[in-house]
Amino acid sequence: MIQARCPICDREFAGESLRDLPDHPFCGERCRRIDMGRWLDGRYALPAAPAGADSDEEYDSEPLSP
Repeated sequence: MIQARCPICDREFAGESLRDLPDHPFCGERCRRIDMGRWLDGRYALPAAPAGADSDEEYDSEPLSP
C-alpha cells in the first residue's frame, strides 16, 4: 500500500501500487498540470551560478589527478 500527500493541494491519497497512481506524486491530473504550469511560468527555479561565471574562481579545490 502506498500512502502519500499531494505537494500541491496537500490532499492525502493512497493506492496499492504505482500502477494505481498514474499521477504520483500528485493526487491527480489537475495538480500535476498546476505543477507543470509553475515550472513553465518560472515560479520554480534551480539554483545555479550566474551566466558567464568562471567555475574555477568559485571553487578553491585542487585539480583532480589522473
